[in-house]
Amino acid sequence: MEDTKDQSLRILLASREDLRGEVAQALPGSPGDHRVFWVSEAELLLSRVPDLAPQVILLDQDLAQTKTPSLVRQLCVRAPRAAVLLLITPEQLPAANQAVLAGARAFALKPIQSEELSRTLNQVFVAPRAPAAAAAQRGQGQNGRVLVFVAPKGGTGRTTLAINTAISLRLCSKAPVAMVDADYAAPALDVALSLGTQHTIAELLPRLQQLDEAMVSGMMETHTSGIQVLTAPPPQHLKSAISLPQVQQILVVLKRMFPWIIVDLGLPMDDTAFAFLEFADRIVMTVWPEMIALRNTRLMIEQLRSRGCPEDKIWLVVNRATIPGGLSAHDIEERLHIKVRFCIPDDQPLATRSINRGVPMAIYNKRSAVAHAVMAMAQLIHTDPTLVRESGQGVRPASRLARPLHAPSLAR
Repeated sequence: MEDTKDQSLRILLASREDLRGEVAQALPGSPGDHRVFWVSEAELLLSRVPDLAPQVILLDQDLAQTKTPSLVRQLCVRAPRAAVLLLITPEQLPAANQAVLAGARAFALKPIQSEELSRTLNQVFVAPRAPAAAAAQRGQGQNGRVLVFVAPKGGTGRTTLAINTAISLRLCSKAPVAMVDADYAAPALDVALSLGTQHTIAELLPRLQQLDEAMVSGMMETHTSGIQVLTAPPPQHLKSAISLPQVQQILVVLKRMFPWIIVDLGLPMDDTAFAFLEFADRIVMTVWPEMIALRNTRLMIEQLRSRGCPEDKIWLVVNRATIPGGLSAHDIEERLHIKVRFCIPDDQPLATRSINRGVPMAIYNKRSAVAHAVMAMAQLIHTDPTLVRESGQGVRPASRLARPLHAPSLAR
């Protein structure tokens, strides 16, 4: 077995011959700062790990090819203390996302640049981890659930419902909850939650190759309720639309950090929007009990179906359900041919005061009918066996608030 008492960084490189010299030249510091061990076949990598006890494993995607996710999972088991980094070309970014899902810590682009490799190693190995990242490293929140809140048009209460659901879910689950503002045309979470925003998701985009839990945690704002918020920049500050790989990369890290991720998704329904929707475990769609709203909702549901979205993934929630003259839940189901999962009663003055004060109803008016209804919905989400079965959370008995759709307390 190799001597492991020296203080140099032990790096195991699995690559073809042509990449060996490139990596050696790009490694930061003097040669005495690190020791590089090299294997030229993916099959040899697993057998060498126990003897070499590497702290960093550099895996060339060209060497592993389609076996990369499986190989990364095995490396994480055999060398749990090692940071696995994938070496890829820009065209191999989808493969990198699969590797991160399997347990890789980050990736670096080929041809290897010394400055970029130095930053990556610093992020995944040298830099101290934030508390949220340390919790994730201990195995907490390794398979978080993503709930995406959508609406066919603005003004349906989507953001208000998403915020109060996040806070209620935090209260009833006693687990960390993250919120992501994905309304890049009209961001609102910072105002609705009175956040002194210092950072936004835009600051993560140039750093995706070094993305880890500590970096994401450092960009999130903490609300007084305890939820962590990743805000959106003003539209003019986002130079280009966020791509599918970028969305995947950020959500993969958030799923490792948090058991629950609530996404407030705005319009239009472009590729960025569908990147979030394809990652969702639940799509919570808000609708008003009015005919025009139903027409727009039907078009959005058809759009989702055309993209292969399973119908049971969509939770239709009627907001302002008790508005005078509004359609009943039964009428809405008949017209849309989809089940209404929940109804939220109408209290527009309370909702307006809440937004203007920047204090969610779930905090300052817990006894209101709206707050009770949102808590009931959060309880149903928390105890939904199709969500908690895979997330590793215990199923708690449903609260008395978690009544069926047509319960009198919500239908009146």
